[in-house]
Amino acid sequence: MTEPRLKTNLWISAQIRLCDMAFIPAVVARRGDSDAGQVMILRNLLDGTFELFARTTDLDGARVWRCATGPAPVDYPAAEKLIAREAEFDPDIWVLEIEDRDRKYELDAPVI
Repeated sequence: MTEPRLKTNLWISAQIRLCDMAFIPAVVARRGDSDAGQVMILRNLLDGTFELFARTTDLDGARVWRCATGPAPVDYPAAEKLIAREAEFDPDIWVLEIEDRDRKYELDAPVI
């Protein structure tokens, strides 16, 4: 049985609110389908590098995140290229950009 799902726009709003409460700047960099759009988190490390996380599910159906940029942060053009490639397959994606030098923002599921 799958877990109940929150509409994407509500989940994004909640994440922005959590960031506000933790004094972490966050903005919607790309708006997708409000009901069920794919979500990507672009973490700006404020040193010219970025980490990009994509929400997905594992083989058991549990929600997880994958680091689309790999083990090391990348520059903005590389992150933007990954987002553009994902948007070719799914034009309804959301991108939430978070300025998080200290990596205080915690994803709501494990990173695989």
